Amino acid sequence: MKRVLSVILAILLAASCSGFSYASEEYPVKRENVNVRDPYILVHDGKYYMYGTCLAYGKGYGCCVSEDMENWSERIQIFTPDDNSDMEADFWAPECHYYNGSFYLFATYRSKASGKRGTAIFKSESPTGQFELWSDGHITPKEIDCIDGTLYIDKNGQPWMVYVNEWTSSPDEVGEMAAAKLSEDFKTFISEPIMLFRARKHIWTTGSVTDGPAFYRTENGRLIMLWSNLSKSGGYAVGMAVSDNGEIDGNWIHYPEAFYEKGDAFELDGGHPMLFYTLDGKLMLSIHSPNERTGELFETVKFLELEDTGNMLRIKDKYTFGDAFYRAFFEFYYSIISVWCKFF
Repeated sequence: MKRVLSVILAILLAASCSGFSYASEEYPVKRENVNVRDPYILVHDGKYYMYGTCLAYGKGYGCCVSEDMENWSERIQIFTPDDNSDMEADFWAPECHYYNGSFYLFATYRSKASGKRGTAIFKSESPTGQFELWSDGHITPKEIDCIDGTLYIDKNGQPWMVYVNEWTSSPDEVGEMAAAKLSEDFKTFISEPIMLFRARKHIWTTGSVTDGPAFYRTENGRLIMLWSNLSKSGGYAVGMAVSDNGEIDGNWIHYPEAFYEKGDAFELDGGHPMLFYTLDGKLMLSIHSPNERTGELFETVKFLELEDTGNMLRIKDKYTFGDAFYRAFFEFYYSIISVWCKFF
């Protein structure tokens, strides 16, 4: 009997080791060793697909795959422009959205013809591609620099692209958050773009950028946008804004403090946020951190678990007395501004 048990244990151990070896070969790269900016996570069919700047081999876009968010595959090239393409450089911030049975990549590049950056839409039947250009080049206004396009679906099921009018094309060098309705096939805008807000004149900001919009609807129905700018802490950071009418075309009221910034709670700066649910149902924020290489540190993805308080979001286990004060103040401020905007 002892010999039988020994044989069974040996078989189980061998199987376990074999499985571990296979998993490590399939996902050999630790999260902290993945150099990525603007990370976007798609959860699909039991796996995590991470898209972002720096994941391509040369020109184009790439992604990595994981089953646990800590061990990742080598980079996978999901799109490469051909030699005659108008796509020249600045292959930034790809996001992959699953919609009506297909995968759509919203991604930025710089055009050879215009010299401008813009967001285009690519399509594939697989999250790892190969993707093909779907829109007629830049879907955003071609005469100015536009970056960081993302998908938003409103309460009526209408798809929108929310994107950035980059500060580089603004007369006063201040970036703007903008949005336009998308056609059902994602090929073109079907409305004139609207400006949501500008980068400056928010209490926590010091810069002119409006990077990385990401959206979340709370349990009580509030529409929240997370976005990035430079903060008074001296680095890249994430801010939070709430629409006063629960939709994209509302007045965006900004939380007075940065949602994430370098300081007492976090050693490094970081930003370009997006939100997703893990396979076990946890609400997560992803950012790249730090924002610039410093010594041996380089940009990689950072995950933070969030909590939905009903009206707002907060980073789990980072709730302080000061945060409670600011949130109470914000509720008062939000109610006053919401009423004001209805009459003026």
